[in-house]
Amino acid sequence: MSEKNGNVPYVESELYRIRHSAAHVMAEAVLSFFPEAKLAIGPPIEDGFYYDFDLGKDENGKSITFSPEDLENIEGKLKQLLKQNAKFEQSSMSVADAKEFFASEPYKLELIDELAAGKVDENGNPISEPVSQVGIYQHRDFVDLCRGPHVGFTKQVKANAVKILRSSGAYWRGDENRQQLQRIYGTAWHNRVELDDYLKRLEEAKKRDHRKLGKELDLFSTSPEVGGGLILWHPKGGLVRHLAEEFCKNEHLANGYDMVYSPHIGRSTLWKTSGHLTWYKDDMYSAIEIDEDEYFLKPMNCPFHIMIYKDKMHSYRDLPLRLAEWGTVYRYERSGVMHGLMRVRGFTQDDAHLFCRKDQMPEEIDRALNFCLHILRSFGMDKFHAYLSTRDEAKSAGDAERWGDATEALRAALDRAELDYDIDEGGAAFYGPKIDLKMIDALGREWQLSTIQFDFNLPERFEMTYIGQDGEAHQPYMIHRALLGSMERFMGVLIEHYAGAFPLWLAPVQVEMIPIADRHIPYAEEVAEALRAAGLRVEVDGGNERMNKKIRNAQLQKVPYMLVVGDKEVESGVVAVRTRDNEDRGNMSVADFKAHALKLLESKSLIL
Repeated sequence: MSEKNGNVPYVESELYRIRHSAAHVMAEAVLSFFPEAKLAIGPPIEDGFYYDFDLGKDENGKSITFSPEDLENIEGKLKQLLKQNAKFEQSSMSVADAKEFFASEPYKLELIDELAAGKVDENGNPISEPVSQVGIYQHRDFVDLCRGPHVGFTKQVKANAVKILRSSGAYWRGDENRQQLQRIYGTAWHNRVELDDYLKRLEEAKKRDHRKLGKELDLFSTSPEVGGGLILWHPKGGLVRHLAEEFCKNEHLANGYDMVYSPHIGRSTLWKTSGHLTWYKDDMYSAIEIDEDEYFLKPMNCPFHIMIYKDKMHSYRDLPLRLAEWGTVYRYERSGVMHGLMRVRGFTQDDAHLFCRKDQMPEEIDRALNFCLHILRSFGMDKFHAYLSTRDEAKSAGDAERWGDATEALRAALDRAELDYDIDEGGAAFYGPKIDLKMIDALGREWQLSTIQFDFNLPERFEMTYIGQDGEAHQPYMIHRALLGSMERFMGVLIEHYAGAFPLWLAPVQVEMIPIADRHIPYAEEVAEALRAAGLRVEVDGGNERMNKKIRNAQLQKVPYMLVVGDKEVESGVVAVRTRDNEDRGNMSVADFKAHALKLLESKSLIL
């Protein structure tokens, strides 16, 4: 994340220091009301900060939680403490001294031990080297295990630009088998204007929440009897998803991809060869025993596509080979991190794997990136920010020359596409560099969707080859590529981007016929049949409500068009056209409305 109105990395930005400092002062405020509380971690995050606390148990042995009144009091105290303008002072302690100083803080002691072992930093993030000295920050009497950075004085965090947002439970280190802590989320900005603008965006985000709209528009649901993170698509949501998939699949076929299908399970030997049972087993589900052999639900589609490639010998003339699949995969997500459609346990990826020669690689990257942009723009997503992750020399598979060629191909493709992008130096996975393409939605939020990922690991593990022009065996370049990412996540993003008001071509119901009285129902049905015959999705509201109520119901369901018919319309053979935005388009002949709607569908127009 970059700082607002600038290109400074977030961790180096003034906002990062402001929020980090606000987290410390908030913890100080909490201790003034809960002096026995134990401190966990309190990092800055995107758009704010949080701090985790163990508040202990009450006289009945029940864990103490924050009440709304507590949060109000803590916010008041936080603002009061900020105005006192205490200095933030940085120092360090040896590991031994820090353990003695924080002897009564069990969560800090665990972090100190892991710092000393070179496992995690003060906020629980992985590190590569052990430390002998730990960072300390102090203001007034509040001392925390921290490497900073912070502002110089508390008053540099504007009291009128800070807000406590909410509290929630959070497991220590994200492990549901460990202690559940109480987390307070807050936000802090440069000034009150920025805070107010952010709070307005939060309110709009609540209105657009895909979980709320999914229920209101009857798109999808979950059920405890089915299990967490497993989505049930209702007819309307299923139709939107079908339309999106159908469009994408046709575009794939038109752009040189071959569609394949693979099983939902595979033998353990497959996952041993791929390395998943070594590196990814914690994210996979338990083995299924079949005929005294172990099978696993697939967490990824790539090994199956490799086996399709390996089913026969390939010549250099056969390449590039582009295998695409809408493959459903299963990954274990902890219950605390599942979130509507965004984080689920079973999801369908629009996966493709490209196998090509070295000389074909630049063109394949260009094709893949431009195809990503074409597909996303077809859904009305036209603002992007890209990230190029490069090699960590200490942790990478494959030779340096291949890495260099692949990285430069990705970089050149981004330049040719004229996309804004940041370099994530050393941020690539061990098996190859990648591009992550993030879509910026109507509220300015970034959503991870498309990925173009090189892989030098799996071709070696599976001994993939093709016969080159020289008659020798060569290893192909392998590129993982997902455009929408997962259909579940994409649908969640799509719902929020449009606030449920899908473009006409994706709307589950495109036209609502609204007869004013029962005597107008036959004409409404006649018009509906004519429009359905032309390929439009039409419903007739033959209920007993008044016309305005029927219009309001259709607008709440985000139906693009409402065609009202009464005595005048029946007599003249026309329809009175309204839109979901409450625009009155006046009377149109059925033929003219049909022509207008079909033109919008053909162009996949985003406007009505």
